[in-house]
Amino acid sequence: MCGRFTRKENFQHLAKQLGLQVVPPMGPRYNIAPSQFIACVRTNLETRQRECTELKWGLVPSWAKDPGIGNTLINARGETVAEKPAFRKAFKQQRCLVLADGFYEWKREGKTKQPFYVRFKNHRLFAFAGLWEQWKQNEADTLETCTLITTTPNAVMEPIHHRMPVILSSKDFADWLDPTVQAVERVNTLLRPFPPEEMEAYSVSQLVNNPRNDRPECINPI
Repeated sequence: MCGRFTRKENFQHLAKQLGLQVVPPMGPRYNIAPSQFIACVRTNLETRQRECTELKWGLVPSWAKDPGIGNTLINARGETVAEKPAFRKAFKQQRCLVLADGFYEWKREGKTKQPFYVRFKNHRLFAFAGLWEQWKQNEADTLETCTLITTTPNAVMEPIHHRMPVILSSKDFADWLDPTVQAVERVNTLLRPFPPEEMEAYSVSQLVNNPRNDRPECINPI
């Protein structure tokens, strides 16, 4: 699964690549946790223009009776995302990019869990594969949420955990964000482990265990 990540870098330079007209200012984050609002890029279904917005992490399907369901839907398994009732509508045409530059995962070592930080060796910004939804309590109150898709681990992640988030290649951004690309077989080909050669992982302190700790020390190696 993926339960914490970082977005330290300014992503203004990605605006042109992603076709964004406006990029809202967002400060660096070192310990992003579920239920918080996270930076996402999606295609607006009305204007068909790409936009950068903040969505609450924890997907609430449009048919949900209680928004609390989002607390259990922070991740979607890539192998079943197209079939599960909570995700299949969003998988069809409400896909998004979740902007990040690293993520945390915990490795069980005896009775304890050791946190690791995973990133690209050049520390670059990247995008997780995400889905987004709208939930309306009434016409005046709309909640927009998202989830991250996970897959099997690559060689960097395998010693740490049996799952990892789907990191999309930049060449796949266009297809992922295009709501007219709806063939399950085509979209499923994008849900694969990222090649490990560009990635690295190292252990960090237990500081990251508390989401209130959102500071640079979270990513310091130990």
